[in-house]
Amino acid sequence: MNASAAKVYAAWTQAAQLMRWMHPLDTICLHAEADVRVGGRFRVIMRSPDGEEHDASGTYLEVVPEAKLVFTWAWRSTPERESRVTVVLRPDGATTEITLRHEGFFDEAARDSHREGWASGLDRLVELFE
Repeated sequence: MNASAAKVYAAWTQAAQLMRWMHPLDTICLHAEADVRVGGRFRVIMRSPDGEEHDASGTYLEVVPEAKLVFTWAWRSTPERESRVTVVLRPDGATTEITLRHEGFFDEAARDSHREGWASGLDRLVELFE
């Protein structure tokens, strides 16, 4: 990614920036919040073109500024299906490599859906820095 680790970390941890990229495919982000500290919570509310709202939230488990975030992930509609996301940032000169691992899915369909969602959201994130 064509940005420093500090800028990429800010995109993951500042609500105004989350709203710009953390919404897959043709959804829009209506609301984002982030209390970035161990035990703090985040929340993102998205709306699809058919008007359906998707509300995801979780708790930060590990926070290493400009290097790593680990947080739980659950949809308001299925809170019992909590999973875990790990984001690692590796600076490389003026760029940053992102490794995202999302694990602990309820089933393969959930895994595949999240893979597609993260791919399109991360594409938007890359576009922020181009």
